[in-house]
Amino acid sequence: MALYKDLKKAMDESDVHAYLAMLHDDFTVTFHKSGNSFTKSEWSEMVTGMMANDKFIQESSRCVYENDDILVEHSFMSYPDDTREAVMMIAMKKDGKIIHVETGATALD
Repeated sequence: MALYKDLKKAMDESDVHAYLAMLHDDFTVTFHKSGNSFTKSEWSEMVTGMMANDKFIQESSRCVYENDDILVEHSFMSYPDDTREAVMMIAMKKDGKIIHVETGATALD
């Protein structure tokens, strides 16, 4: 059940390989804000670019809840366009990896 700690470490260190290793082969992500969904290969391309950008920063991440089936995380995100959001991430788990993520975001002024 310690997936959160590994996920936070990968994000803090911008370690895209460690992050991607935590994703199930059948991984999908859905953004509540846009409704867009992506497969693991599509997300891998996007997250690789995000982690390579110094202006993509996850701040004040905390684990709200985690068990063998689900991980709920809240954090503040800063983006390259100088915007910030409060982000709630719900990650469904399968076989010890993240199989599906949904996010909800609130813009911060």
